[in-house]
Amino acid sequence: MVHLALDIGGTKISGALFGPEGDVIFRIKRLLEGRGGSQAAALAVDMAAELIALSGESSAVEVVMGICVPGIAWPGSGRVWAPNIPGWEDFPLGEVLGSAFPERKTSVFIESDRSCHILGEVWKGKARGCNDVVFMAVGTGIGVGLLCGGKVIRGSRNIAGAAGWMALDPAWKEDFSRCGCFEYYASGLGLTHRTEAFFLQDPDSGSLLRQLPPEGLTAGLFKAYEEGDRVAREVVGQAVSYWGMAAANLVSLLNPEKVIWGGGIFGPATRLLEDIRREAARWAQPLAFTGVTFEASALDQDAGLTGAAYLALRKGEV
Repeated sequence: MVHLALDIGGTKISGALFGPEGDVIFRIKRLLEGRGGSQAAALAVDMAAELIALSGESSAVEVVMGICVPGIAWPGSGRVWAPNIPGWEDFPLGEVLGSAFPERKTSVFIESDRSCHILGEVWKGKARGCNDVVFMAVGTGIGVGLLCGGKVIRGSRNIAGAAGWMALDPAWKEDFSRCGCFEYYASGLGLTHRTEAFFLQDPDSGSLLRQLPPEGLTAGLFKAYEEGDRVAREVVGQAVSYWGMAAANLVSLLNPEKVIWGGGIFGPATRLLEDIRREAARWAQPLAFTGVTFEASALDQDAGLTGAAYLALRKGEV
């Protein structure tokens, strides 16, 4: 049996071929480069085909795919909603992948990135042996994987954990309707937009960040923060406040053992975990907060891919 996983993000797709014990055999990565709709799906098919070829197995061998998507996987339908990929508002990704290799028996199991993140941590990361864990994924967007009583929480329509929509600012803005309040301020894309907004407000700021191209702005933001850049201090400081408030709300509501931080921003923002914890302590239910730890993901950028592999190896029974 061929087991492969694809972690589809807002800007790239990571893929891997896995052995029966979860060991990575081959790994590949491709940029989406603005692809949407059927073109993005075609890239996923091409990557799956490449991994199948690398397996060296004949067409008589079944292929099982675990797919992590940046949004919502509608239960039982194979259809997905991914707001950062144009044309994936109700896209039949399962059907496209399942029918791409008619010479083979192919099974496709799709989960939201939130569920894949927490599955990855339960299987090979910081949530091993735990019953109640929150995984805070901060990248292009923001999502939260939820493990409660040893079970992954998906909600009635697989939308549970859409934490980017947490309301953390009483002054509602029209922009919140696109991505949610929390994501607007504290996602990777939100940090970029906040920085650009500061440049417009203060064109003579002299910030070091002005020297960076837009695609390098988020990565450079944390270095500039450490160097005392005023704009970076303002933007990152605001994000720390929002990350802390959001974590406090989740701790108070769910009483987890751990809040695990991952995604593209953590990463460079991992050094701020103690600051985030101090901010969260101001807001959270005190007894619940006493027992919780804040930890960086052990899987770095591979939490979603690892969870998708687990999905494939278990044939969706997770």
